[in-house]
Amino acid sequence: MSRRLRDTARAYLFVSPWLISLAVFTAYPMLASFYFSLTRYTVIQPPAWIGLENFQVMFSKDELFWLAVWNTLYYTVASVPLQMLVALLLATLLNHSTRGIGFYRTAFYLPSLVPAVVTTLLWMLILDPRAGLANAALEALGLPKLGWMHSATWSKPSLILISLWVGVGQPMLIFLAGLKDTPQSLLEAATIDGSNRWQRYWRVVIPLLTPTIFFNLLITLIASFQVFTTAFIATATATGATAAGPLNSMLVYMVHLYRQGFRYSSMGYAAAMAGVLFLALVLLTLLVVRSSRGWVHYEGATPR
Repeated sequence: MSRRLRDTARAYLFVSPWLISLAVFTAYPMLASFYFSLTRYTVIQPPAWIGLENFQVMFSKDELFWLAVWNTLYYTVASVPLQMLVALLLATLLNHSTRGIGFYRTAFYLPSLVPAVVTTLLWMLILDPRAGLANAALEALGLPKLGWMHSATWSKPSLILISLWVGVGQPMLIFLAGLKDTPQSLLEAATIDGSNRWQRYWRVVIPLLTPTIFFNLLITLIASFQVFTTAFIATATATGATAAGPLNSMLVYMVHLYRQGFRYSSMGYAAAMAGVLFLALVLLTLLVVRSSRGWVHYEGATPR
């Protein structure tokens, strides 16, 4: 063998564990899911080919499917901007070299390390409509008590509140890294030109932070469409296993998918739902990437 072929063979040998893992744990499950989406499959019995029937049932006969889509969109539209805004504000506040700043950075990041089940159960106690701390605080302020998870009106805002507590830590840390990477020379030049603190932040820091905003936006969007643990645990705790919250108000997409696959043994239908979610996330990602050309600015890049 020539030296070039030997080097190529060694390279493939070193990357073979990753290639095998990709094929076994990613490529094969995706292909299998696509096949099962075209079958009636209950795990116990062999899959039976039915073509596009699962998709026809999904879009025209399953009323809970559209309710799950609406609940997920509601959650995404409300939670993603809130998480991004709060994460950016916290990162800005923590971007100072003051005494004890390391403690505060750790404290704000810690909730993202707590298991989602533990966090949800903790917040279920806080949001308990009869003896929870949230209603006790509202009562102390002279405000009416809320039903929280036990109310069809406030169940989705409750999920958004929990997601804000859990999901802010990671984007906050990434924003903080982006702020630390801001060139001080540009801020000093803006100061010499007479700009105030707000102008420096809005005209210098934010444009330089747009790549970080773009990354956090993509990650948070994808995660919001796949919200599951919080809604699933809160559903079982608040209303039992018969409904996903009051009037199915917490029936998000992944909970509906889980129920179809593991409660009703409709694995083929669940695979079809997974395929629709995958395509929706791909289209959404492409849309965000396409829009980034107009608002994401890279330092040193040539303007388009």
